Amino acid sequence: MAEFPAKVNTETSSPPSRGGTGFQSFVSRYVSMDMDFIRTIPAILMLVEIVLGLLVWALIASSSYSNIPAYGWVMFVSVIFWLLTMFLFVVLFLGVRSRMSFLPWPLMLLIFNATAAVLYLTAFIANAASVYNDHQGAAAFFAIVVTLAYGASTFFAFLSWRGDGGNAATNTVPA
Repeated sequence: MAEFPAKVNTETSSPPSRGGTGFQSFVSRYVSMDMDFIRTIPAILMLVEIVLGLLVWALIASSSYSNIPAYGWVMFVSVIFWLLTMFLFVVLFLGVRSRMSFLPWPLMLLIFNATAAVLYLTAFIANAASVYNDHQGAAAFFAIVVTLAYGASTFFAFLSWRGDGGNAATNTVPA
């Protein structure tokens, strides 16, 4: 029993620093991948919107869309919302939302998804009314599927904004 204190090392050390210099310091301080976000229904809907939105504008771009002005609108809507949805997905996946808690994220997501659903619906109508080959027909089909995905995202964003998104803190506060 007398040997026990001699075998124990009581020195302490500081934990390794997360910092560094430059870009590595920025990434370690502000970016953390939210793997739980990927498993949520809104994230899955965003991935569907990204993949099918890519199909919409790729199918329109692969045909001679410049002859019919309606396809310019379809290209504009599909490319803009494809880029914005990808950007928003990256922001949410990297946890930037928690670093920018001063923004009303539920309301912003509700407005974004509702706007995307309405504009994609107009793009679908313009596309479906002007179909003259298989590419535009396929683009119209994928446009209505993306419209429905944005509509579902709007519904989940509305639930989150209203407070019924599964947040236990809002459900347990006494009235």
